[in-house]
Amino acid sequence: MSSAATSENAPATAEVTPRRVAVVAFDGVSLGELSFACGVFSMAIEHGAAPGMELQVVSGEPTSTTHNCGIAYELSYDLDVIRRASLVLIAYWRDPEQSPPQALLEAIRDAHAAGARIAGLCSGAFVVAAAGLLDDRPATTHWALAETLGRMYPKIHLDRKALYIDDGDVLTSGGGAAAMDLGLHLLRGLYGATVASSLARYMVVPPHRRGGQAQYIQSPVPEPDIADPVGEAMSWALQNLDQVLPVRALASRAQMSRRNFDRRFADITGTAPAAWLTHQRVLRAQQLLESTDMTVEEIARRSGFPSSAALRAHFGRAVGVAPAEYRRTFAAPESA
Repeated sequence: MSSAATSENAPATAEVTPRRVAVVAFDGVSLGELSFACGVFSMAIEHGAAPGMELQVVSGEPTSTTHNCGIAYELSYDLDVIRRASLVLIAYWRDPEQSPPQALLEAIRDAHAAGARIAGLCSGAFVVAAAGLLDDRPATTHWALAETLGRMYPKIHLDRKALYIDDGDVLTSGGGAAAMDLGLHLLRGLYGATVASSLARYMVVPPHRRGGQAQYIQSPVPEPDIADPVGEAMSWALQNLDQVLPVRALASRAQMSRRNFDRRFADITGTAPAAWLTHQRVLRAQQLLESTDMTVEEIARRSGFPSSAALRAHFGRAVGVAPAEYRRTFAAPESA
């Protein structure tokens, strides 16, 4: 899936004039989190690129303070701002396991029923989910919170890799800069691609990032339990990823039949041996792209792919971008 998904059924009633944008924050929100939520819109207003737009930051609870670097100030509490908005951005939620205020959830539902678009940014997706607006819909959140969101709200069609998802009247985004990606996407829809691209150029950010969150997800290689025959075979495979490793060779290493090995492997890892091997090869390729100046052909060989074309195909499916683009983003300066 691409970094953005867009529904073809966006309601025509979602836009009203003027374009009132309400950014909802909570006690303890940092200035950084707020800047990701409203920076794109505030800059668009400042530079005259968003005629008719009104932007207001409000508290989602009776008492809220934003703070960072010794700066702190109170946020106004006015749920009617939310109800009157045409776009409501939930900037942050401090604890996914804590229930958001019921009065706020009612205001969000009222705004949505009146035609507003509702967007949950990063952990703000939990507030939108608590309001019942993500049931049976595609949604995303920060990759580190995705498992919790999926567990708490199993009706969500969760996409862990997308930078943002536009499902018409309800939108969600991943962490931090993904909120800016979504903001530019919204401006593109409201004022056109030229305006959004010009603003992105002024901000020195790409108007549309390729790839999704998969390229940012940390996937450390767990240490296999070598006391277990399957774990020992996994450890051996990790030390020999540059070799051809048919699953039958791993089963033989564990002194097990292929059927028993597959079953035991799935019990331990939750996946099939061949899929696990491919994932480990991609992880090895990521490490080499980040830390060396090897050619893609050499990295393919060191990672156990039969060709650079095979590496590019598997890497693209798993990470969402090509190896060369991944290297440009993540390589250490001395190896870039």
